[in-house]
Amino acid sequence: MTRTEPVEDLSHWWRRAVIFTMVLGFGVLGLLMVKTYTNAPPVPEHVVDSREQVVFTGADIRAGQQVFLKYGLMNNGSIWGHGGYLGPDFSASYLHAWALAVAEERAETRFGKAYVALTLADRAAIDGEVALQLRVNRYDPATATLTLLPAGVTAFDQQQSRWASYFEHPERNGGLAPSLITDKSELRQLTAFFGWAAWGSVAERPGTGHSYTNNFPYDPLAGNRPTGAALIWSALSFIALLGGTALALLAFGRFDYLGWHGTPASMQNWVISDAQRATVKYMGVAALLLLGQVFFGAAIAHYRADPGDFYGFDLASWFPSNLMRTWHLQSALFWIATSFVAGALFVAELLGGKTPPRQRLAIHVLFVAFAIVIVGSMLGEWAGILQWLPLSWFWFGNQGWEYLELGRFWQLLLIVGLCIWFVLLWRAVAPALRDPEHKSLARFFLLAGFAIPMFYLPALFFGSETNFTIVDAWRFWIIHLWVEGFFEFFVTVIVAILFYKMGLVHRLTALRTIYLDAILYFGGGLIGTGHHWYWTGQTEANMALSAVFSALEVVPLTMITLDAWSFVRTTKGQDSVVERHRWTFMFIMAVGFWNFLGAGVFGFLINTPIVSYYEVGTILTPNHGHAALMGVFGMLGIALMVFVLREAIEEEVWSKISRLIAIAFWGLNIGLALMILLSLLPGGLLQLHAVIENGYWYARELNFTGAPLPRLLEWLRMPGDLIFMFAGVLPLIVAVGWGYASLRRRPGHDPQIRLSPVEC
Repeated sequence: MTRTEPVEDLSHWWRRAVIFTMVLGFGVLGLLMVKTYTNAPPVPEHVVDSREQVVFTGADIRAGQQVFLKYGLMNNGSIWGHGGYLGPDFSASYLHAWALAVAEERAETRFGKAYVALTLADRAAIDGEVALQLRVNRYDPATATLTLLPAGVTAFDQQQSRWASYFEHPERNGGLAPSLITDKSELRQLTAFFGWAAWGSVAERPGTGHSYTNNFPYDPLAGNRPTGAALIWSALSFIALLGGTALALLAFGRFDYLGWHGTPASMQNWVISDAQRATVKYMGVAALLLLGQVFFGAAIAHYRADPGDFYGFDLASWFPSNLMRTWHLQSALFWIATSFVAGALFVAELLGGKTPPRQRLAIHVLFVAFAIVIVGSMLGEWAGILQWLPLSWFWFGNQGWEYLELGRFWQLLLIVGLCIWFVLLWRAVAPALRDPEHKSLARFFLLAGFAIPMFYLPALFFGSETNFTIVDAWRFWIIHLWVEGFFEFFVTVIVAILFYKMGLVHRLTALRTIYLDAILYFGGGLIGTGHHWYWTGQTEANMALSAVFSALEVVPLTMITLDAWSFVRTTKGQDSVVERHRWTFMFIMAVGFWNFLGAGVFGFLINTPIVSYYEVGTILTPNHGHAALMGVFGMLGIALMVFVLREAIEEEVWSKISRLIAIAFWGLNIGLALMILLSLLPGGLLQLHAVIENGYWYARELNFTGAPLPRLLEWLRMPGDLIFMFAGVLPLIVAVGWGYASLRRRPGHDPQIRLSPVEC
């Protein structure tokens, strides 16, 4: 039947507003990236003493960064607050040791006494001299030479011995493999890299009164204290938050059609094809990877609570803590991405209405490709960290950058796989592109899908010797824009399409919600990426822009909470559909809760510059990370998992496994809440207090994190972990496995027709 009447559409201003938001956001973000290359702390080609004798070279610094990556040390400790939490912040530790060396030298010169033997008045005088000496930038850009005073040379020699001792025993380094680094040349190069990072954190940036890292880390002895800009832009970020929230509330009050409002539409029949059923095995793999993530996370928690022993088993020799953290991060990204990939393939056919030729075979082939990448990269990370790939570690082993640990070869395969996935989406959605009623939704679906492989490409823009500041800028294009931005927007599009296809909302309501979310999320989220760069060698201009726009990221999360009742009312409008997909909606509602708490409250808590200055790299960061990553993206992934399972299997089977889904829902949410309330939040606040009282270096050392109270709080993760694992993940795995097994037992593959609410 040919459609003759015109299709109602939204105002062109929605499209223009999204385009303006994207152009502005990427324009500013692009400018910040260009400035990163010129403003990054320089790597001197020669570091000399006062007699112009070479202490170490730029080649040593770059080689030391490679040692840092090759041994997976970014998943043990951190540089400038970014990395793992099992070990110290290497830059802060070196800086404090350097400051103490200067203090000892000045105390002996002026008073003939050790620094600790001085009176308080004399020590205060020495402290002032230490800060003045360290903050002078003795780098000559004309010759690319950095000059160290005698105390700086002494600190470099002392630090080589310190790190040689650190890597000997797992109980003293958070569970690294025994005698991890013994080669004196590698230790010297690694120390040179730490020394460069410490110099960049204290030497004043030319033309300013603060260091290259905006005076991070906090160390009063070294003269590192928060800048005035950190206070000013923190205050202005609150104004931006209040103003943005007020404007959003005004818009929601003035235009009552915003959000999940509108007249429900009739739902057309849809047919579940064999190609769609083929996505169930993706969900099975995602559930198994979730289980793996939980086990790896439990091992990390044990390493923090008791790094020297794993119930009598020498775990560190074969599964050291930095490997466990690498696998914990990678399995999280893999299982969430796998569920999103499978859910998108399933929904694409609902939108297109047809199964492309050989789509089922293509989905099987893509599954094998993803399995190769997942298994191959994780085995490569194991081999790389255990130093079984001495020459090819960067390409096939552990690349070493946090969240981007998989080797470059596996990254390339992943991008190829995502491009193939996009082609499959295009094939399935193609019929909708020719339908005037579905064309707009199909375009959004494909644009959001294309952004997934597109915005993973920055992972290829740097190597193992690239300046750390530049790498960290590109890393957060992946961590923030790819994971927190375009993946979340893609799922928003999927949810809107599902609601429309179920007949819960009108097509215009679905489109309007997509446009609105794009404006709200990317309006603050693009430029707000820079809140990760406050202390990694960027200028105060980045701090000013990212502090204000990062605050606006809370606005859409507030709107989600405001619109929660409308969402609940919408999902109760058609009893047959809503009851059928009750647990899908329950997981989506959980997303709204954790989005506001984890991403909104906990995220804003640590994103203001003045709080971030003291907090970054403490347990408050994974407190936000667990609530946001698992609570938002994890629950979204499971919502898609449950939806696909519900549609793909027979009614009789679903009636049996739905109880397991219910148990999993409550187990996952209660377990995550206990994990945060009993351990991560109080542990983070305790560590934050230690930073403010004693300095950043102190709160990151194992002498503090291994003290009785921090270790007790780490052990208190166990109740939440056990509930999450046994009442949450395991029932989910059994449900998905049961559902997949029922499909394998089916004698035929007759299509299942899902009726509209009216016909039901």
